[in-house]
Amino acid sequence: MTTELTGLTAQELVDGYRKGEFGPVDATRAVLARIEETQPALNAFTRVDAEGALAAAEASAERWRRGEPQGLVDGVPVTVKDILLQRGVPTLRGSRTVRAEGRWDEDAPSVARLREHGAVFVGRTTTPEFGWKGVTDSPLTGVTRNPYDTSRTAGGSSGGSAAAVAVGAGPLSLGTDGGGSVRIPASFCGIFGLKPTYGRVPLYPASAFGTLSHVGPMTRDAADAALMMDVISGPDPRDWSGLGPVPGSFRDGLDEGVRGLRVAFSPSLGGQVAVRADVAAAVRKAVTRLAELGAYVEEVDPDFTDPVEAFHVLWFSGAARVVQQLSPAQRELLDPGLKEVCAQGARYSALDYLAAVDARMALGRRMGVFHSTYDLLVTPTVPLTAFEAGVEVPRGSGLRRWTGWTPFTYPFNLTQQPAATVPVGLDSTGLPIGLQLVAARHADPLVLRAAHALYASGAAGVSGP
Repeated sequence: MTTELTGLTAQELVDGYRKGEFGPVDATRAVLARIEETQPALNAFTRVDAEGALAAAEASAERWRRGEPQGLVDGVPVTVKDILLQRGVPTLRGSRTVRAEGRWDEDAPSVARLREHGAVFVGRTTTPEFGWKGVTDSPLTGVTRNPYDTSRTAGGSSGGSAAAVAVGAGPLSLGTDGGGSVRIPASFCGIFGLKPTYGRVPLYPASAFGTLSHVGPMTRDAADAALMMDVISGPDPRDWSGLGPVPGSFRDGLDEGVRGLRVAFSPSLGGQVAVRADVAAAVRKAVTRLAELGAYVEEVDPDFTDPVEAFHVLWFSGAARVVQQLSPAQRELLDPGLKEVCAQGARYSALDYLAAVDARMALGRRMGVFHSTYDLLVTPTVPLTAFEAGVEVPRGSGLRRWTGWTPFTYPFNLTQQPAATVPVGLDSTGLPIGLQLVAARHADPLVLRAAHALYASGAAGVSGP
């Protein structure tokens, strides 16, 4: 039973609670045992609260016994990236510069919504320092590893969350995505990850990286992500840039399929990206399945040049802002790579920043026009599979920063569009491959619907590690 429970989705757990087949305490104990089993090898958690989780599970079990569940995910084990505030525990953000002492008496909006719906918080997942890069290692917590091959990275910056979901250490996790930080590790670890439209999931405190940073679900499949979005997408007055209430449910229309949808398939963004052969083949095979399911698929590119320079100005400036108040002694404690990008970010002028904003707006306009013709854009999520753990870029690649190997993800943080990654196979060494689905701003349900169609058809999903 223990092994079986850690393999269930959140919806399957809730269905089991409702039928009385098992309870929240059973599920929580199974997840805690799975964490204890996998943590030494993966290092996916920075904190585990077994006592608190079991107490919350007992309270949930009593509500289910009364037939009065508190919400949509009552009793479901959930993990939270150690970037988001969670009441009662420190949010250290992967940094030795953050003091654990303090009141820590506030939840981030997404955490608050999960708490209101009865979720069982089992632990905090690892992040690189302040979530600054596309892999997960930090001076505070060390290296987080891939569950498919522990010599490889889990990706980042939500790498702990991706690894946790992949091994059954809770079916739902909250991640953040400022340049791919949900989608990159989800792709590397073979799970589903959604970066919603900016503002759809409220964020507080506001990110120093500004409106690049999104909060999103990391789950076993698209249906669980839709369920989680129903919980976390409500407005919160603390987020001045948040969107209004969602009409209906993200689960509405999830089974409608892709027949008639106009899908643009861009395998390499017009030849700008060198994609490994096994990644390209797996993505193309899944796109073929979309066509077999009734989508009108055309191989076409969105026709934009790599916006990496604009992204660097915005991202590195944000990093400089994060550490602006640190003393010289504290700065010596930072990840060396983070110190480099902060120094670069501090050199940009206000005019540099505004020029990057102009480039961002131009890209947003281009993608808005593109989606007046195409419902969805499909690309690989990452042009490669997981590489060596503990390094920012693959050895021998000649790349300098993590953005060099993530050209499919960060453009859509600039444009604030919804984008998801779906696992569509394994490479020749047994590492997961991800396909990215992108839609126009506010078309999150369409992304979820297409992803769910791939899962339902058997084209998505990989065997567990």
